[in-house]
Amino acid sequence: MINERETAVASPPIRVLIVDDQTIVRKGIRALLAEVGTIAVVGEASSGVEAIAQVQALQPDVTVMDLVMPIMDGVEAIRQITARQPGARILVLTSFTGDSKVFPAIKAGALGYLLKDSEPADLIRAIIQVSRGEPSLHPSIAIQVLNELRHPAQKTPVPNVLTAREVDVLSLVAKGLSNREIAVQLTTTEATIKTHVSSVLSKLHLANRVQATLYALHEGADSLQNSPEGDG
Repeated sequence: MINERETAVASPPIRVLIVDDQTIVRKGIRALLAEVGTIAVVGEASSGVEAIAQVQALQPDVTVMDLVMPIMDGVEAIRQITARQPGARILVLTSFTGDSKVFPAIKAGALGYLLKDSEPADLIRAIIQVSRGEPSLHPSIAIQVLNELRHPAQKTPVPNVLTAREVDVLSLVAKGLSNREIAVQLTTTEATIKTHVSSVLSKLHLANRVQATLYALHEGADSLQNSPEGDG
């Protein structure tokens, strides 16, 4: 615990951009995060258009994004931000749990999805997870996603483009393991795992680990085996 505390103090704060069309919500989130020494709010935006400009200008570590806003909604903003900056880390914070919002936001590139009725500690935890590149889904959203994966409307044939090692890595990503944990389990370096994860995302045309997890759960391990490529 001491080492973790020392690391947190030594590390620069997580730079957060807050995007919500309601001023009172933005100020409330800012006030909450001001109490957290490891997080610093670097800016605010009230629409998707402003969010795109602010992300480009401020380069935040995490963007906390509402979905329903004037001029441009959150989903389109996420889509444009991740298209311009594939490494952007976005946490959706919204009141909406419907499929019409959840799945488009995840497909657009959101790394986390949290509901506004969550506890403050949940928001802080989600910001930290997303800043590390780790997926963070509200429990009810996770259940909704899993239910959808169990009963997909239509299953698309999957090309066997992954190496055997990439399949192993993808399976462990789907179990929620970090790059460091995967490296320990596969007895290799964290840098090697990071390279494998990047390759998996590139080959499968996925934006982040959330999409990789959904892909793995949707397709199942069996369909990812028998790859024609070697163990790269």
